[in-house]
Amino acid sequence: MRVLLTGSTGWLGRYLATMLRAAGHAVTGLDVAPGPDTQVVGTLADRALVERTMLSHGIEGVIHAAALHKPDIERYPRQAFIDVNVTGTLNLLEEAVAAGVERFVFTSTTSLMITQAIRDETSTEAVWLDESSGPLTPRNVYGLTKRAAEEVCRLVHGETGMPVIVLRTARFFPEDDDTHRDLSGENMKANEFLNRRLTVEDCAAAHVAALEKAPTVGFGTYLVSAPTPFAREDAAELKRDARTVIGRYFPDAADLYAAWGWRLPESIGRVYDAGLIERELGFRCATDFAAVLQAMRNGSTLPIEHNADYVSPALSF
Repeated sequence: MRVLLTGSTGWLGRYLATMLRAAGHAVTGLDVAPGPDTQVVGTLADRALVERTMLSHGIEGVIHAAALHKPDIERYPRQAFIDVNVTGTLNLLEEAVAAGVERFVFTSTTSLMITQAIRDETSTEAVWLDESSGPLTPRNVYGLTKRAAEEVCRLVHGETGMPVIVLRTARFFPEDDDTHRDLSGENMKANEFLNRRLTVEDCAAAHVAALEKAPTVGFGTYLVSAPTPFAREDAAELKRDARTVIGRYFPDAADLYAAWGWRLPESIGRVYDAGLIERELGFRCATDFAAVLQAMRNGSTLPIEHNADYVSPALSF
């Protein structure tokens, strides 16, 4: 299939391009910044560029991974988020329909599911989050524009029938968290595999699976995260005493962490449940918290990508 990949120079895009080619697809990359997997340099806000790219490359499928992200809030005004995340998505969808594209996969985010109350962890138990969670009231312009883009995807599918899958991805970024500094980057990322992280490789694989399944699904929204070991019945105790719960599932976790000078979370405020994508698309992330612990036991390379200096490709004004 001839696939247009937006965000091809970005962190996810570079893995997606490789994985798509390995699956036998011909990939055309579009990004605001040049890169080895990017054939078209420009912004999705330029509708004429989107149209030319679709037609000149005979595009049959689209994976739309380009976006301004949460760390970009400090770099760009709100209007830039509207232009890229909303207008750019609309341009891409409408030109895909006009070009007869057979399937469309949109990279969204679990961030849009996190209200300020969830962020502040005001609940007495861990909040269990899946595709039915709501109401959705994003707390920043990133989440707001990704939520709006999801609705544009739903609308265009409903009006045209073009198969569209929305993937709400959990954390897979390599840089440090911009709000928590009390743990090392690798320690925090390891902890997050319990409830809200996946590898970039698994994220890319989920997109390839969604591209394959889109025509049979029609329209679907799926949360993508490493499978959590926890059950809903653990929610209250996870908030109160997460280490005890973790110890029941992984008896040697505390000793392994101590040997590495790491800390397990004392409290977990939310859990992402990625069960729907496994049930409906047959996709399950390959790497989970158990895999992290196994690498620690074996002294092998941790399945964690950490780069405190990573900066996503920049827009030019």
